[in-house]
Amino acid sequence: MSKLEVARKKINEIDEEMARLFEERMKCSQEVGYFKKENALPIEDLTREKELISKNSNYIQDEIIKEYYVNFLKNIINLSKDYQSLLLEGQKVAYSGVEGAFGHIAAKKMFPKAKLISYKNFEETYHAVEKGLCDVAVLPIENSYAGDVGAVMDLIFSGSLYINQILDLDVTHNLIGLPNATLSSIKTVYSHAQALSQCSEYLKRHQFNEVEFVNTALAAKEIAKLNDISIAAIASAETAELYGLRVIENNINTSRNNTTRFVALTRSQHLPTSQIKMGEHFILVFTVKNEAGALANTLNIIGAQGFNMRTLRSRPMKELLWNYYFYVELDGNINSPDGKDMLVQLKTVCDRLKLVGTYRSNLI
Repeated sequence: MSKLEVARKKINEIDEEMARLFEERMKCSQEVGYFKKENALPIEDLTREKELISKNSNYIQDEIIKEYYVNFLKNIINLSKDYQSLLLEGQKVAYSGVEGAFGHIAAKKMFPKAKLISYKNFEETYHAVEKGLCDVAVLPIENSYAGDVGAVMDLIFSGSLYINQILDLDVTHNLIGLPNATLSSIKTVYSHAQALSQCSEYLKRHQFNEVEFVNTALAAKEIAKLNDISIAAIASAETAELYGLRVIENNINTSRNNTTRFVALTRSQHLPTSQIKMGEHFILVFTVKNEAGALANTLNIIGAQGFNMRTLRSRPMKELLWNYYFYVELDGNINSPDGKDMLVQLKTVCDRLKLVGTYRSNLI
């Protein structure tokens, strides 16, 4: 047998073993995909990919071959993501509004392969997942200019769903109207209350009348239906195209840095492995006893365990007059020993305490 035949025979044996291992790896990837579907986690995890490539490439001693192996790993990872995407195509994602609304845009970015289902308002969207009609609810929780979306925060406090993913969506508001409408023909502007607030300076400057709508896309849909050049809407460029309207003036936000945070909520609570430290965040909601120093005691416990607060907010409780609950986002792994210990200590000073979510930020 020649050297060529010997080498090819060895390659055939290796290929046979690699095929078996490839199938085994893809089946493991399938389980990861099912877990991501259940917990509304994104298919792409750049931090995990970076760790995998860095660790596995060190198994290769030959530096030239190592470069090829890195490409091999990247291809395997892409194939795994494609396979997981296929598994998630049957996922049902609820959002508030109609096609073209920012909620629809956010849901599409978070779950590009899923079936997106529209609901009239935040409450119906949230309860659709609680009732099992959908797998995930995508809802806005905060805008960088207009602040908290209180109705959604209240649902998170009182409801049973968990946050497992957060998306920061850049929001560009545009004045849109009928194809023959002009800036001078417009008298009234329709849009969601948040959008009207985020464009308040522009609206005041032009002395437009304001009419609130459930969401921006429904406002645009109504403009198209009314066929009146004196009425315009504030919405995205995608929405204008969807309903046969045109952008009369773009980027009319009062603040040019306008971002809305959207959360993905599911019935399952996702906890990171206790070993992961970087890029993890978690969210707590709680109430404290009505006594002096109660809130300070809570914050001292959080600080003593070394967790940095990203944000702290208070919201009035609907069922109790002049009582408040608190919403806090923190850096770190809640499933670590320090995190578990912190929860035990917080329960001694909080009347109500709920871990409402964990999410991960990509580090690359």
